[in-house]
Amino acid sequence: MITAFSTDYHTHTIASGHGSFDTITDLARAAGKKGLRILGITDHAPSFPGSAKESYFRSLLSAPKTKLGVEMRYGVELDILDPEGHVALSDELLSKLDYSIISLHGKVISSMGCEDNTRGMIAAMDHPGVLIIGHPDDDEFPLDLEKLLFYAQKKRVYPEINNASLMPGAYRRGCKKNCTEILRICKKLSLPVFLSSDSHGAKHVGDFSYAIELLSETGFPEELIINRAGGLYPPGI
Repeated sequence: MITAFSTDYHTHTIASGHGSFDTITDLARAAGKKGLRILGITDHAPSFPGSAKESYFRSLLSAPKTKLGVEMRYGVELDILDPEGHVALSDELLSKLDYSIISLHGKVISSMGCEDNTRGMIAAMDHPGVLIIGHPDDDEFPLDLEKLLFYAQKKRVYPEINNASLMPGAYRRGCKKNCTEILRICKKLSLPVFLSSDSHGAKHVGDFSYAIELLSETGFPEELIINRAGGLYPPGI
C-alpha cells in the first residue's frame, strides 16, 4: 500500500468562504508537518457563494513561491456554469495561475442532466491551465464517465479521487461506487489520477487515507497515481 505522497493539489483557505478560518500560511505549515513537498491552494472561484473575488486570484500571481519550506502552487476551483463550459474567471487570468480544477457544485448550479453535465465538463477542459477534474463522483451530478475520461486523456486533464468524498458522513452521494468506476476506466485507459484531500482548512491537508483504501481494494496501479512520492509531475507545475 502507498504511504508516501509529495503533493496535495486541492485545498481551500478562509478565502473560499465556508468550512475554514485558516490562511495559506496555516495550510503550508500543515503541509510541512505532513512531509509534503508541494501544496496547491485552490480556493473557490467568485461564482461560489461567499468565495473570493477576482482581485484575490490576481493577488496570488505575486504570492511567495515557498512558504515554511513548502513549494506553493496557486490555482482555483472553477464552477462549470452551463453545458458550454463557461466559468467565472477570464481565460486571461486563468492562463497566469498555476492550474485550475473544474467542478460541479450544487450551491452554484442544479444538475443539467447526464449529457449536459458531461458536455459542460468536457468543454471546460479547454480553458487555459485546466489540470484536474474535481470530484466527478457525486450522484447529484451524473456523468458519462467513459466519455468524460476518454476526452480527459486526449486533453491531458486528470480526474481526482477526492478523499473528502469518501469520508464517512460526506455530503456527496454515491462516491465510492463512482470512484470505483473512475478507477476501472482509468486503469483501462492508463489515465493517471490525482489523490486530493479537498481540505477546507489545515486539518485534512495531505490526508488521502480513504482514497488509498479504495485504491488498495481495487488494485489500482501505483504508477498511475500522479502525486505519490517519486511519481509523475505534470508539466509546468
